[in-house]
Amino acid sequence: MSEGPISYAELAGYDLSVIGALKAHPKKIAKLAEMGIDTVLELLTTYPRRHIDRSRQETIRDLRPDDQAMVLARVARISSRRTRGPRPKTLVTAEIGDGSGYLRVTFFNQGWREHQLPVGTEAVFFGKVDTFQGRQQMTNPLVDFIGDKTGRIIPLYPQSEKPRITSDDVASWVQAALAKTAKRGLAEPLPERYRQRYHFVDRTKALRGMHAPSVMGDVSAAHKRLVFDELLRLQLALVLRKRALERTAVGIVHDTSGELVRRFHDALGFELTGAQERVIAEVTADLLGRHPMHRLLQGDVGSGKTVVAVSALLTAIQGGHQGALMAPTEVLAEQHFANIRDLVVDLRVPGDEQEGSLFEGLAAERPVRVELLTNRTAAANRRKLAQALADGTVDLLVGTHALIEDAVAFRSLGMIVIDEQHRFGVEQRDALRQKGADGATPDVLVMTATPIPRTAAMTVYGDLDVSIIDKMPPGRTPITTTWVRTASGADEAAEAPVWAHVRAEVADGRQAYVVCPLVEESEKLEASSAEETFERLRTGELAGLRVGLLHGRMASAEK
Repeated sequence: MSEGPISYAELAGYDLSVIGALKAHPKKIAKLAEMGIDTVLELLTTYPRRHIDRSRQETIRDLRPDDQAMVLARVARISSRRTRGPRPKTLVTAEIGDGSGYLRVTFFNQGWREHQLPVGTEAVFFGKVDTFQGRQQMTNPLVDFIGDKTGRIIPLYPQSEKPRITSDDVASWVQAALAKTAKRGLAEPLPERYRQRYHFVDRTKALRGMHAPSVMGDVSAAHKRLVFDELLRLQLALVLRKRALERTAVGIVHDTSGELVRRFHDALGFELTGAQERVIAEVTADLLGRHPMHRLLQGDVGSGKTVVAVSALLTAIQGGHQGALMAPTEVLAEQHFANIRDLVVDLRVPGDEQEGSLFEGLAAERPVRVELLTNRTAAANRRKLAQALADGTVDLLVGTHALIEDAVAFRSLGMIVIDEQHRFGVEQRDALRQKGADGATPDVLVMTATPIPRTAAMTVYGDLDVSIIDKMPPGRTPITTTWVRTASGADEAAEAPVWAHVRAEVADGRQAYVVCPLVEESEKLEASSAEETFERLRTGELAGLRVGLLHGRMASAEK
């Protein structure tokens, strides 16, 4: 390492072999690589997922229902069994004690816990206290091991079962990395006046406060500064990315005066809202520019985003180009395909018999051709579709990730719409954009129904311009959003009115759906899973109703 304070950029250039505790252990370095940790910077920015403050540790005797608690206890008994039903799960039940009393701990679909927590094991259990059959328990708590660590505040790091890296391992290597950087110190990129204005600690204190705090206040101050650093780096990267795109990318100047878009609007059969007209004007201005459009369209379900997207796609089509709409799932892609096909069913692409035109050799006028491509599309149909895309007779292709496959080649891709933007990575968005012809970059409109405050949208999607449809079309049923505030896990008392309302709606002939962030239970994420929630509702709150399960790991036919 050279002299002077160490920058993050320099730390990113050092592999883990410079740390004495790891230098002679290539197998440990390989295990860290499996966790995505390859450099000293990545190690130092692997933060504890929580800190144990031993001075504020709860005892089992003092726990109350609905408490979000953390207890240090020893396993007294543990057993497992299989549940009944069409989708049996493994149920692991343990009794843990801390000298003040005993607590039942239950794990759904985590059979490995029985081997991880043999009788006599001491661990930290973190979760919500609930009541079952008159006894207090924790359901699917997070489990951490602190071994023989001493001190008031103990950091607990992400662990990995597969490469067998423990929290203790990560902690010792982080401390070694901090010691390695202590002599030169860390470079401070934030000017003193800004640190004072926003009450930030410097970067060195932030890292030490996160990894080796003396009091919990050190953790709070560190978290505030490190979160700011991450957001600042993200914003700078996005701004640089946007500027590079504007500087280097050659866009398509679209013909916005053609008849196709006007006919589409005339045939809608309803008046556009003021919000839709405003957003269409913003998109149209982008399509007239020399630089490719890169815009985020935000609007609630039913606000009319599809009409805006189709208007943009038809603008490209009327100028002799093609459009693509990519959705994250087959179900959503099929829904878009059906809706768009209905919207353009009576529209016809204007012909142009001039030599060199993209329409050369085609009929004077022809229907707008919309096709669907997903992983379920048969091989024979894929070949026909590939030929039609290449010769320009397909105007709009709707599909899933299949659109970015190498075999999919457009004659002249001019407009891209990506729905549910947050479900795709930047690389996937770029892969589709790179399918433009003759060095031209297609315009991109990404859509989301997820409500994002404008300031947050500018942070997360800083490389995009933002348009918002903030008014619903007249006659739409108002959408009421209610937050049922619960702690982690199922809260029967708080959720009871929700399931009673679901039963009432079903009794009136309507349907309901429940969305979960996970497919199955995870030891790393404290969140509801689809499989566990399905089993609980089917046998509990919604027993007697037809409850189905749908997730991305299921086969297409089963979906």
